[in-house]
Amino acid sequence: MNAAAAAGEETEIARLSAIHARQHAAFAADPYPDAASRRRRLKALRAALRRHQDLLAAAMNADFGGRSEFESKMADVLGPVLEIDHALGQLGRWMRSRRRRTELLFATNSAWVMYQPKGVIGIISPWNFPVYLALGPLVTALAAGNRAMIKMSESTPRTCAAVRTMLAECFDEDEVAVIGGAVAAGQAFAALPFDHLVFTGSPAIAPAVMHAAADNLTPVTLELGGKSPAIVAPGADVSAAAAAIAHGKAFNCGQICVSPDYALVPKAQVAEFAAAVVAAFKAQVPSTTGNPDYTGIVNDRQHARQLALIEDARQHGAEILVAGTPGTDRRLPLHVITGVTPAMRVAREELFGPLLPVIGYDSVDAALAHVAAGPRPLALYPFGFHREALDALLRKTHSGGVTVGDWGWHVFNHDLPFGGSGTSGMGSYHGEEGFRELSHAKAVFRRHRFFPVGLFRPPYGRFVQRLVLRIYLGKPPR
Repeated sequence: MNAAAAAGEETEIARLSAIHARQHAAFAADPYPDAASRRRRLKALRAALRRHQDLLAAAMNADFGGRSEFESKMADVLGPVLEIDHALGQLGRWMRSRRRRTELLFATNSAWVMYQPKGVIGIISPWNFPVYLALGPLVTALAAGNRAMIKMSESTPRTCAAVRTMLAECFDEDEVAVIGGAVAAGQAFAALPFDHLVFTGSPAIAPAVMHAAADNLTPVTLELGGKSPAIVAPGADVSAAAAAIAHGKAFNCGQICVSPDYALVPKAQVAEFAAAVVAAFKAQVPSTTGNPDYTGIVNDRQHARQLALIEDARQHGAEILVAGTPGTDRRLPLHVITGVTPAMRVAREELFGPLLPVIGYDSVDAALAHVAAGPRPLALYPFGFHREALDALLRKTHSGGVTVGDWGWHVFNHDLPFGGSGTSGMGSYHGEEGFRELSHAKAVFRRHRFFPVGLFRPPYGRFVQRLVLRIYLGKPPR
């Protein structure tokens, strides 16, 4: 790290505690923003996104060394706008207290749950969708009445600066603040005593984040990715499945936590499927080098990792079909890998790039056993399963979410929760579940004035007390 970068890191760390203290003080002064206040904040954010869409797309293009403008606007700008629209439409219902039943013993009294803002929410976002994965949790936090601090990735510094400028136009820092910086700033950020922490990133980093949060007893939501499988059923339309999966690898150059990581295909159809995926990719992306509609790998380190994964597979005997000609930029074409063995890194590691291992299976049960034998994935994509087989698959597999007959679109539908299971994460955001996640469900019981509560007070052993125990517990055994 050069002197300027080191100074910038120190500046970001120095800001953290002061901003955190200001947000806590502001929240204490306004601990339950009404629906109108929350709607104003969400509408201000939506207007800012529309106003800054070109600047955000340009910043992401610069950070990635080439990123599709359509994909930047579709995912990183439209995504949070749709989430805001959904929250605005549902906010009144989400905020409404929910009546609950009392025990029969407490009949005539009343009980309800109110959803109270937690306070100051910390959001740690990754580089692959730097706007959406920062602002998606922010939308949920604002809808729930919270304030938020966002730590963005050092891999996308221009986007971080653009988001900071955009948010400064509509929020004071005691409402929403953006933090940049590298590893030290991220560590200091995670160590702050937030009221809730949302982390999107690598399973390798998540334990350190959880450990830092645990020191403050901060609850966490983790979205961690994993090896999300596509399972092609016997008799499925191979060309349709190949087109969908190719798109999942072409979009953002496969740098997506819910991208199809590998494909499970009947053994007899592996070669046909591999060729179909290559053909589908070429139809969608006729050329990669210099193509403004195709996104590049974010930086040289990540690009080198993709090349190392390919070379490792090749050295272990894999057959590799390349859907294009690699050029001098980081726009890497799709590599379809067959003959995969457990010794290969592509069989073990989350790929996060345009590599697609294709693994043959003998039976659907064997394919499901393969999925179950590994860590639980963030997403799962079945193709060509009829209704009964699909129901069985959904019952037998664990994953954060599922899109049937395509990839990833469950994430883009904001009435559905988004989150992982097991090693792919915990908790969820988006939709009502996200609102509940970033709210405290406060239980309230109100005793009726004339309720005979004295019956529950000492001295004990009176007739009504003994009768209650006999009715509910029965006669004690001798």
